[in-house]
Amino acid sequence: MMSEKQDAIQLLNTAVIKSKEKRINASYEDRLAKICNSPVMSAILIAVDHLAEEEKMSKDQAAISIVETVRELDSIWNDYVLMEGIGKLKDLLKNNMH
Repeated sequence: MMSEKQDAIQLLNTAVIKSKEKRINASYEDRLAKICNSPVMSAILIAVDHLAEEEKMSKDQAAISIVETVRELDSIWNDYVLMEGIGKLKDLLKNNMH
């Protein structure tokens, strides 16, 4: 029984890794070109210029600040969603025990 579970877990872990590999191998040059030529990138560049001017910092510093802020927001929301999911799993397990 335990061997079947371990095999299933290994299969799932392999699938997760392979799915990431497909995303990484998918023509990153095309994806990068598409993003760099997008209206969103133009808006980000305007934001970099604006922040640099407002805060009297270099454009490099402004760009880094914007990227770090977006990464921190993403990290916070990832943590929140993870904790919410863990809470729901705990509730589900608790309800199944009773």
